[in-house]
Amino acid sequence: MLDRFVRLCEIPSPTGEERAVADAVLAELRDLGVAAVEDSAAGPARAGAGNLIARVPGERNGWVMFACHLDTVPHHGAIEAVLDEGVFRSGGETILGADNKAAVTVLIELAARHAQGPPPIGLEILFTVAEEDGLRGAKEVDLASLRSPFGFVLDHASPIGEVITAAPTYKRLAAEFEGTEAHSGIRPEDGRSAIAAAAAAIAAMQLGRLDQETTANVGVISGGTASNVVPGHCRVDGEARSLDDERASKAIGAMVDACTWAASEHQCDVDVEVREMFRGYRLALGAESVRVARAALERCGVEPREVATGGGSDANALTVAGLECVLLANGTEANHTPEESVAGERIVQMLAVCEAIVDEAAARC
Repeated sequence: MLDRFVRLCEIPSPTGEERAVADAVLAELRDLGVAAVEDSAAGPARAGAGNLIARVPGERNGWVMFACHLDTVPHHGAIEAVLDEGVFRSGGETILGADNKAAVTVLIELAARHAQGPPPIGLEILFTVAEEDGLRGAKEVDLASLRSPFGFVLDHASPIGEVITAAPTYKRLAAEFEGTEAHSGIRPEDGRSAIAAAAAAIAAMQLGRLDQETTANVGVISGGTASNVVPGHCRVDGEARSLDDERASKAIGAMVDACTWAASEHQCDVDVEVREMFRGYRLALGAESVRVARAALERCGVEPREVATGGGSDANALTVAGLECVLLANGTEANHTPEESVAGERIVQMLAVCEAIVDEAAARC
């Protein structure tokens, strides 16, 4: 299983370029005798492949679903996964790809262990694409084709035991400021600085942690052509997130208002686009999926801890669409950075948790 993890990490699969890893996963599943199909999500999700769905029928009626994603964030250079004192790390200046290939590894192994002998309940395993940029693959999943009443998404970079029962609504802002170019040393008074307008807008925004459940951020500002030219264009990219939909809308609305005000003050134009990348959700602590997760973790000797997160996952898209899903921590660390890592024992432990989930779901059928 750990050799598989290394192989998968070293197959490049940034969002939109998932074809090679999807083919590798399909080939391995089919070699194991596991039925697996690819859906038609590639086009609408702007991905390199469609979502994959694998199924292993169980001894009893009923199904339980597990999900993970095949894509990674962008990276430069080849990935080399190295094992250092029991911990997998990147051997270079790239990401490792444990997000989310640690989970892909676990779920292939789960299917492999039951391919020759049926599990107590049917396994439905979903491998999505284009998760890292707006959950695009999960949004294209045909829920009517799934057989499970609830599911578990393995995709949270925190210690195993965390059961994520709430995740935010995420709204993204893109503001394009248009001013007037002029020579900054000869006729600066003829210019209207788009960068000055953007800077004023950012200065007027409330950023950081706005309250216990709400955050706002400006992550990118770019514009101008040269130091001796009053800049005629500047772009600002930002976001607001909240566990409360109304607060997310209020926070992003305030950012839009700041852009509009600053453009007017600096005699510039501004075009602001706001997109909802995903909708938030809250699961009741008595939800069946949460109860199964808690019981499975306890079976494995792990204390379950219900928490909220400020990040998004396929659980957002699937839950909002109508399939109750619990996001589970899978023991990875420092995702999206060259310091990304995961201990081999955590991959093994997550497999045990998944096996316990299968047993708990079967016992409740």
